[in-house]
Amino acid sequence: MSAVYPTILLCVYGFFSNMRPSEPFLTAYLLEPDKNLTETQVVNEIYPVWTYSYLALLFPVFLATDYLCYKPVLLLQACSLVLTYAMLWKAQGLLAMQFLEFFFGLATASEVAYFSYIYSVVEPELYQKVTGYCRSITLFGSAAGSLIGQLLLSFAKVKLVDLVIITLASAIVAFVAPWFLPMPKRSLFFHKSPKSPGEAEEPAASSCSNTDKVEDSENRAPMIYRSSEAGGGNNRLVQVLRMLFDDFVQCYKCRTLLAWSVWWALATCGYFQIVNYVQALWESVRPALEIYNGYVETLSTLLGALAALLVGYIPVSWTQQGELLLWVLSLFMAVCVFIMALLKNIWVCYSSYIIFRAIYMLLITVATYQIAASLSMQRYALVFGVNTFGALLLWTLITVVVVDSAGLGLDVFTQFLIYGSYFVVISVIFLLAGLYRVFSSRRSEEEVNGESSAPPNGDMTLNDSP
Repeated sequence: MSAVYPTILLCVYGFFSNMRPSEPFLTAYLLEPDKNLTETQVVNEIYPVWTYSYLALLFPVFLATDYLCYKPVLLLQACSLVLTYAMLWKAQGLLAMQFLEFFFGLATASEVAYFSYIYSVVEPELYQKVTGYCRSITLFGSAAGSLIGQLLLSFAKVKLVDLVIITLASAIVAFVAPWFLPMPKRSLFFHKSPKSPGEAEEPAASSCSNTDKVEDSENRAPMIYRSSEAGGGNNRLVQVLRMLFDDFVQCYKCRTLLAWSVWWALATCGYFQIVNYVQALWESVRPALEIYNGYVETLSTLLGALAALLVGYIPVSWTQQGELLLWVLSLFMAVCVFIMALLKNIWVCYSSYIIFRAIYMLLITVATYQIAASLSMQRYALVFGVNTFGALLLWTLITVVVVDSAGLGLDVFTQFLIYGSYFVVISVIFLLAGLYRVFSSRRSEEEVNGESSAPPNGDMTLNDSP
């Protein structure tokens, strides 16, 4: 099958499903008199529902996506987005908004289908190219939506509800595209294509230590074999789950992969918290009648994409110096969050947010490469799924304790002070990890030099001769 047709349809879907002119102004819209909601209700009772539903649905949707061969879950995501923005337009009251957040959580959890579908209909040598197309078009759609929303608000003087209607129209256009996608006949786990023994063997992980490489090469072939068995047995679900657990244990034996995965989970959790509640912070500090959220989201998205593109040109050995660089840049992210919480100036908040997002997009791109470069496609899906689930689990815990009205229910400024402290903790963790790597490397070099300079037992040096 040609990769052009499904790639074009996926890009159309990715663009329109992410073109959401109302997104940068969601908090302002919910706080309008027509919705009759308070800031406490929006921040402490409505937004947390997205977090909880995303976490609860992620793993079952992940399995359903593979079992149903992607397309049905893409259609489910498209339906969820249409329902979400229809409710945002017409529904009223706290309970209705909480249901809206549940459906948005379902749509977010279903994104795995969008990023996995293409791998089932194109050849492996095209994976990198089509992934670049599908990911870049979502960023472009998001930036275009934010810019369109801001321009309409600033120059056409439209109401916020009009932006919601335009977002709904974009979601309806996106809803059409998946219906024309071809139905895949294979998937990564449940419907894997049979492979010959020669194809099962794959190279070891290049970013791991020598021990990790040996272990990985010894276990890669059994993984493929087990997954093939799982596709044809009566207990496929049990076998797939067992195979996933075995490969989970094997993957995280690699020290480099583990370090970047830990940062991925910790930083993504903090990033979710900042992005989810930053509009509430802006609403608390911005002057009346001045709102430029759309420009900020557009600029931060484009700068983040640019930072991601420049990663390959930065002369840094991420494998050797990764922990120390994660320490420094995570500390910069913490400073940005503290500035937003303490200075309470809208322009300072906007600027700090843009820098924060650019640093995150840079590092998450590096983390993606460092993890994915050494993995087969099956392990790629598994590791990224586990990392995302870990981020969501921690995100949910922080939301319950810090944000939810059933927990502490803190105001948004106190929340951001806690989030800044959270990124300080991340930076300290990787400072310690970096120092440990440096001292371990020096000790190993000293031991190697000592062994090479010592004469073999029984050998006579010139000084020992009579």
